[in-house]
Amino acid sequence: MGSSCLSERLKMSMLMTNSFDDEAEEVKAEDQGSSLAISYQQQIRPLLDAVDKLRNLDIMKEGIQLPSIVVVGDQSSGKSSVLESLAGIKLPRGQGICTRVPLVMRLQSCAEESEEEISIEFNGVEKFIQESDITSSIDTATQEIAGNGKGISHTPITLHVTKVGAPDLTMVDLPGITRVPVGGQPGDIFEQICEIIKEYITPKESIILNVLAANVDFPTCESIRMSQKVDELGERTLAVVTKSDRAPDGLKEKVTTDAVNIGLGYVCVRNGIGDESNAEAREKEKNLFDFHPLLKDLDKSMVGIPTLAKKLMQIQATTISATLPQIVNKIESMLGKRQAEMRNLPQHLCNPGEADVAFVKLVHELKESLKKIVILGEFQQFPDDPKMHCTARLREKFDMFYRDLSQRGSFSVGDKFLSKESRMLEEAKGVGLPNFLPRSVFLELLQKMVEEISEKSLSLAATVWDYLENVISRVIEHYCHCYPLLESRVRRAVQGLVVEKKEECINHVKQMIEMEKGIDFTLSPAYMETYGTLIRSKGQFMDRLGRLVQQHTRLASKGSYNPSSDFDVVNKTVVVEDFGEMEVGDLMELPAERVQEAYEMQMSLAAYWKVVTLRMGDGIPLHLQFVCRNLVGNELETQILKHVGGPNFGAMDKILEESPVVAGKRKSLINSLQLLKDSKTAVANIMDRIAEAA
Repeated sequence: MGSSCLSERLKMSMLMTNSFDDEAEEVKAEDQGSSLAISYQQQIRPLLDAVDKLRNLDIMKEGIQLPSIVVVGDQSSGKSSVLESLAGIKLPRGQGICTRVPLVMRLQSCAEESEEEISIEFNGVEKFIQESDITSSIDTATQEIAGNGKGISHTPITLHVTKVGAPDLTMVDLPGITRVPVGGQPGDIFEQICEIIKEYITPKESIILNVLAANVDFPTCESIRMSQKVDELGERTLAVVTKSDRAPDGLKEKVTTDAVNIGLGYVCVRNGIGDESNAEAREKEKNLFDFHPLLKDLDKSMVGIPTLAKKLMQIQATTISATLPQIVNKIESMLGKRQAEMRNLPQHLCNPGEADVAFVKLVHELKESLKKIVILGEFQQFPDDPKMHCTARLREKFDMFYRDLSQRGSFSVGDKFLSKESRMLEEAKGVGLPNFLPRSVFLELLQKMVEEISEKSLSLAATVWDYLENVISRVIEHYCHCYPLLESRVRRAVQGLVVEKKEECINHVKQMIEMEKGIDFTLSPAYMETYGTLIRSKGQFMDRLGRLVQQHTRLASKGSYNPSSDFDVVNKTVVVEDFGEMEVGDLMELPAERVQEAYEMQMSLAAYWKVVTLRMGDGIPLHLQFVCRNLVGNELETQILKHVGGPNFGAMDKILEESPVVAGKRKSLINSLQLLKDSKTAVANIMDRIAEAA
């Protein structure tokens, strides 16, 4: 619900209680405040019971905000005096910050003095105290929470006061705002106080009770500035003006012109002075606003502690009425969320038989998960982690490897075309027919090319298995992280198998490399098709090379020079079909026969390298996938069942002992679920009472 809507409901609710106000005006008994409180209690008690029950259950630990009246004010504005007057008790007083921790004051009226009781609760411990011990008990609790110095803390103290005539209110008193550290206060005392106030006044369910001293300029008050930041229009802010008797001049104008947007209005009060009893203070307050020449004209609906108590109870009741359905919905929603979290925890195992079944089921789920990730290419389990999209990452590695193989069979611009081939052919020439190319040269050139890609081939196998090992490790962690001992043993069992398979694949790649280096063989027609295509350009190449030699000779003898797009005389390059522009300076002095042989040798190598590229580019990735699929599909599950399950079946409950983190989370969820269920039941019972009463 928006604050504007809440403000309207509060105002409407106040208007609807005019008859109650008229009745209250007629009550002139000596304990007027008590009569008002008891009468009002009958109207709002069920609503207060609901919220008090939720507060007792500490539902706010679940992030569900409850309606609260938060008391804020600058230091020495009179906050403690207002609370004392409302509760009819004494609170700690002194120099500097008296309230160093949030003080939750839960006031409740009772019919008989015999029912009166006071208790204080902090750090999870509650104890009953006497009224005379309130100040010392709060001081002791504050020191225990915030230390003996002047520092403050967010940890609250709760003071329960059940007393005849007390208004049914729950208020949170916060440290008074001070900008300048004094008397050993921390240097950042202002920032600390602002932080704690902001925490309490920011929720839309909070009603801000802003305590202002009459003798200060309201717009300059730090508490006003802070409340305006979270409640800009003041729609959930009520102001109580203290020390009215000390600064009556202009007070009426200040509270009627409302220069600071106090949407829920003002109440001017006179706090008790010295040793005045509460009754004496209220009598003097009434006389002040009835007879003081500057204050008697203030509307009676905005003066006096009884009026403040009545307004606060009305605001509190209306706020609870407006927000309780939302609180119930939030409890339902949070209950569903916690139940889902509990279902997502691993099964709590009670005996060895359950543990054995759970272990087998877990291993099977682990295997199926790996099959989806590694074989089927599914990644729903890890949608936001690209590293776990296994088939896509493997394809990237295989594509890069294939490009490397293909590039080894190509030339770059400026390469010395046929230089190596021609030299090796020259060295290999012997006695025999000139039109047969020596096979030894072909094999030696092929071996060098294969050797150059051997490192990349072995690297691919190692890289793929390193990657797969990480994927497997992540899946093991996902399924076994709740059981540290099981996770450790599964990792050891799987690690040995992965190392074995990695070594198997690397040996296979080494064997393929040795085969390609030592045997030039293929039945693929692609070899001859490619060779035929490449060799058809031999005549064209020889023609361009011849013309380049001629042009170079002319240029050397200072003759004419005719540029050609087929060759470059200056740089000694020739355009070769399927290869591009190649440097041929080393060939220009060789016999044409030797150049032709070198060309044929190169085309044979290029054609055969295409076969090698296809064979290794497919063969190595195919083998890697084959071994990996066997591992994931069956071997890994068998390995885990054999080496982890085999020795421990019948005592698997010890292996499946939960980690402290999971055990702690389970305990926390159990407590949370119980709290939410109790809260749901408590509110339902009280709402049933309200429905029956209606």
